Amino acid sequence: MRTSSNPAFRNLPQSAGAQAPYAGFEQPQGGVPGSGTPQAPSGQADRPMTLDDVVMKTGMSLGVTLLIGTITAIWAQGQIAAGAMGSVTGAMIGGMIVGLIISLVIIFKQMVSAPMTLAFAAAEGVFLGAITGVFEMMVPGVALQAIAGTGAVFVVMLIVYKTGAVKVTPKFQKWMIGAVGGVAILMLMNLVLGLFGVNMGLRDGGGLAIIFSIVCIGIAAFCFLLDFDMAEKAIREGVPAKFAWYVPSA
Repeated sequence: MRTSSNPAFRNLPQSAGAQAPYAGFEQPQGGVPGSGTPQAPSGQADRPMTLDDVVMKTGMSLGVTLLIGTITAIWAQGQIAAGAMGSVTGAMIGGMIVGLIISLVIIFKQMVSAPMTLAFAAAEGVFLGAITGVFEMMVPGVALQAIAGTGAVFVVMLIVYKTGAVKVTPKFQKWMIGAVGGVAILMLMNLVLGLFGVNMGLRDGGGLAIIFSIVCIGIAAFCFLLDFDMAEKAIREGVPAKFAWYVPSA
């Protein structure tokens, strides 16, 4: 199996599917098919990852995020109506920090498991749900528009990726990782400083806020390309099926 240029998969275990057969026999000996010594069938987690694995695990993670996000958004609107904006802000920051920590643990410690990925999805749901609740109180109906917009961007970026209009190269990956990190730091600073009455102008509806929002949307859209590339390379290189849980959180 060749080494992947994607840093998230560079240190993953080598798949038996890329170096040895998955049938119940070893490689043919003496040119006679099937003459090898019988082997025990590979376990479900040892077989190569398929597109169905990625779709199913991603769908489950997305379902958890939507469920927790919906519950959090409803709770956030109730808190705002009661004048408890501080608890909503705490949920935003808490969800962001917990999600970031879990994501880093999964990526750098190679801890691939359903509980870890679903915990990350739940933390992301809390973060997104709290933000959605705030904006829904400010602009009724904006949550549905955001969901529809995200779906549209997903389809467009999938077409862009499949047509090769934008190539996912190692340099592109490094730029995207740096951009996501920079945006995350700015958003966290904005939330923390906002608690002390400091306005960075990133979310006040002014010119800087509009530019920042456009940049964030662009970065989020191009992040889809990294996800598509990661899943495609994992399937092509025969990564074990259990790592399908790794794709939604990486």
